[in-house]
Amino acid sequence: MDKSYKVNVNKSSEFEFNSKQIEELNVVKEGNSRYHILNNTHAVKGELISKDFDSKSYTIAVNSNTYQIKISTPLDKLIKELGFSMGNSKKLNDIKAPMPGIIIGMEVKEGDEVIEGDTLLILEAMKMENAITSPKDARVKSIQVKVGDTVEKNKLLIELE
Repeated sequence: MDKSYKVNVNKSSEFEFNSKQIEELNVVKEGNSRYHILNNTHAVKGELISKDFDSKSYTIAVNSNTYQIKISTPLDKLIKELGFSMGNSKKLNDIKAPMPGIIIGMEVKEGDEVIEGDTLLILEAMKMENAITSPKDARVKSIQVKVGDTVEKNKLLIELE
């Protein structure tokens, strides 16, 4: 299944991209947060100014113009439609299931050091594989599930410290 992303720019324009389109971009990292991007024959210089991983909000500069970017996926839309909220639980050390599903992959073990954005586990829900990621730099304190477990919404999956 091809993953799609909706990108809102400056709260005024919205674009939709799929995984294939993103993979076709030619991106060369030029520094800590500087990139050279080639799309077909169009080249731009980009810089990541700031990021808020929890809200998927970014400030970028492209060819000296600054843009506020908000990215959303079909999972974000589904969570909002179902009335769930991931934002508040991400501030805590407890990683809970955002929806019912089956654990199909475990990417960490107790004691592992993780950084913000690292995949902790894969939850299959409604025929979609969802990577549950670390909301912050932390150490895995305990893992409460194993591959093959069926979990309900808000089930404690992993504790961080």
